[in-house]
Amino acid sequence: MDTSNTSRPTDDSLSWTATPVRALLRRPPVMVEPELSIHATARIMREQRVSSVLVGRDGIPLGLVTDRDLRNRVLAEGRDPAQPIMAIATTTLHTVDIGDHAFDALLLMARLNIHHVPVMDGPRVAGVITSTDVQQQQSNSAVYLAGAIYRQDTVDGLVATAARIGALQRQLAAAHASPHATGRLVSAMTDALTSRLLQLAEARFGPPPVPYAWVAAGSQGRNEQTAKSDQDNCLVLDDGYDPAQHGDYFEALARFVCDGLNACGYVYCPGEMMAMTDAWRQPHARWREYFHQWIERPEPKALMLTCVFFDQRFVYGERALLESLRAEVLRRTPGQRIFLAHMVSNALTHQPPLGWLGGIHTIRSGEHEGTVDLKHSGIVPIIDLARIYALAGGITAVSTRERLQAAASSGEITAARARDLIDALDFLSGLRIEHQARLMAEGRPADNYLHLQELSELERRHLKDAFAVVKDLQGVLEKRYLAGRF
Repeated sequence: MDTSNTSRPTDDSLSWTATPVRALLRRPPVMVEPELSIHATARIMREQRVSSVLVGRDGIPLGLVTDRDLRNRVLAEGRDPAQPIMAIATTTLHTVDIGDHAFDALLLMARLNIHHVPVMDGPRVAGVITSTDVQQQQSNSAVYLAGAIYRQDTVDGLVATAARIGALQRQLAAAHASPHATGRLVSAMTDALTSRLLQLAEARFGPPPVPYAWVAAGSQGRNEQTAKSDQDNCLVLDDGYDPAQHGDYFEALARFVCDGLNACGYVYCPGEMMAMTDAWRQPHARWREYFHQWIERPEPKALMLTCVFFDQRFVYGERALLESLRAEVLRRTPGQRIFLAHMVSNALTHQPPLGWLGGIHTIRSGEHEGTVDLKHSGIVPIIDLARIYALAGGITAVSTRERLQAAASSGEITAARARDLIDALDFLSGLRIEHQARLMAEGRPADNYLHLQELSELERRHLKDAFAVVKDLQGVLEKRYLAGRF
């Protein structure tokens, strides 16, 4: 299939998924000592023509002062300008890493309504990016849509804004965006909706009584969403959680967010794997017990839950609650050969629809007769393979592409095999995105069922090749883990 694109993509936000934050830096940071006076600091800001300065020593920031701080915290309050600048500095700094994507910085600014973000290179600051820097770079839909989400003050406003996400996917497809970029941008919109709903929930119910982490699972967790899908999420609560004192608060918060996501088009999970379900709204220690049980006793339900909840990614709240949990799980899984064998056996239930002679079998009856299920026959098997490589290698990556790349680096799979799987994933995901875009353009709901008549002969050959790669790698894992059974 010829996916070349000689025209410039119409959505400049595509570049934000690949552009590092470092590309937005315009100058070295301006930093002053904590003891310097407010008056002297203001003069430096004027001389350097900057709207903010960092307060710190040896390149390590301790605080941030902006033009707005000088107005609100000094002039408006009649503060003595001879006082040290540290007296008015914001000491809770929200930063990004120099290797992060520009889109991450944009979402941070939008979510927290901040205008200056220090960029860190290890423990030292490399510079500061501002909302002006962003405005000069951004242009189109995904960037503005994220900002529009965070400007909404009601669920109805979020529902109206979320209705534009389908149009975003159609624009991305028309611009020949890579499936990886499309999945990341669409997932970012879901993250933004979730974060804003949580902010509205906290405004309604009050601040959380104990820290929590709202966690995305499934395709959102992997940054691989397309169009609108059902929601998979959970809450990891601090171990200070007391059901008697705090249960009503978190039940109300979770229900508000899940109901809001459903209203925005992310329907309730049929298996009720959502934070509004009591079982998936638990303290950190209970989540540790869950994963321990799933690994030690890999029954069919446990394997299903592992597939959903191992693909976890932090969205909002206290990040450390999830990161410490994931780190512990990944320390345990590499040596669990019986568990991994069960995971492989479970993964083999999704097989590419290839016959003995290499022909593609279509669905024989029912509503989708004559079609190929791109998701369950091609994409899900690759996701399953990548997840098993990650579990076996203790790999922290969550997205399928990054898991495959990390598996090649760790030796779980050869570099050539990893490239084959990534190419197959890109091809199958691309077909799926284009198919869904066509359906949405016709006013029909998006699905995963493709008629082979929609493809050219070349595309059909590529589809066979993609399925063959998946089937081959499934066979390799079957021999590695299931030879002689367990």
